[in-house]
Amino acid sequence: MSFRAWYTVHKWTSLIATLFLLMLCLTGLPLIFSHEISHALGTSADPPQLAPGHTGRASIDAIVADAQARRPQDVLQFLVAEADEPDLIYVRMADRIDSPGLTAFYTYDARTGQFLSEYPLGQGFMDVMLRLHVDMYMGLGGTLFLGLMGLLLAASIVSGIYVYGPTMKKLRFGSIRRDRASRLKWLDQHNLLGMVTLVWLLVVGVTGTINALNQPIFAAWQASELKALAEPFRGQPPVTGPVSTEAALKAALAAAPGKSLSFMAYPGNDFATPQHFMAFMQGDTPLTSKLLSIVMIDARSGQVVTTGEMPWYVSTLMLSQPLHFGDYGGMALKVLWLVLDLLSIWVLWSGLVLWWKRRHVTAEQRQKALQGMPEQVTG
Repeated sequence: MSFRAWYTVHKWTSLIATLFLLMLCLTGLPLIFSHEISHALGTSADPPQLAPGHTGRASIDAIVADAQARRPQDVLQFLVAEADEPDLIYVRMADRIDSPGLTAFYTYDARTGQFLSEYPLGQGFMDVMLRLHVDMYMGLGGTLFLGLMGLLLAASIVSGIYVYGPTMKKLRFGSIRRDRASRLKWLDQHNLLGMVTLVWLLVVGVTGTINALNQPIFAAWQASELKALAEPFRGQPPVTGPVSTEAALKAALAAAPGKSLSFMAYPGNDFATPQHFMAFMQGDTPLTSKLLSIVMIDARSGQVVTTGEMPWYVSTLMLSQPLHFGDYGGMALKVLWLVLDLLSIWVLWSGLVLWWKRRHVTAEQRQKALQGMPEQVTG
């Protein structure tokens, strides 16, 4: 492709996506520290201090019974755990077992069974930031649209490398022509910071696009692997009445040594079968804690039916989600993500400024530039 073609690609992919990317960068700033902000706002509970030497664990059945008693009109959907909060357990409830929405998200002390908090669903600052970042309150259509903006970002970055290439032959890397026209200073800053943030922007753009496919990816797993697991039991009646969550969890932990629970779906949920619990287990290292294996447990007997690994496309999604928000290397990586996010906001903003300034370059100035006149009107 010619320089002009690369420039056209860079210009239009940037213009189309920039406003949405600015919104994503701005809303992504607090989401990088979502865990810390939720604790500061009081919407996420810390496990209380217990007496030294306390090593017991609460009855999971007692915990889910307490949750059910708080909302007797609703049903249990998921039991959820987090690798970095081993002393907490979460119970998710909904009006129906297969409902995509939820009515309550309770936090319990996994050591004592004490109820700690109810997460405020659909309200608060962090919820607004998350919804804007994920789907702009437009559901799956909004999510897929933002995924498309991630692809445009990747195209803008690749084309920007080719556009910046000829400039690199004339200038030392990192040069800012402060003694020239203001537009050239903006251009040099835009190019410099664009190169500094290039890899990071590619990473968050690509992982953001993968994350936008969250629903289609799990729908593919449900329609293939999960359907195949459920097929031998298709003629059996669904489980009704009380079942033991604790027995299912103990069976899952025994079947997956060295792993802990990420979440467990109740029978009848879209992530399980009508007769079985489905436990999704995670490893104990920074990498394997982001990957999932499955344990299928008979809800009536509490016996493990089968175990397995999630397919590659689900694993790709699981790895991309924490990488998108810098959730791999503790606080140091989050701070780095913050700095790169702020620099990216400046790159996007300076790109808009350059486009706006270029619109006001006169035809006479353009003609002079083409004839080799002063380059402050080029770029």
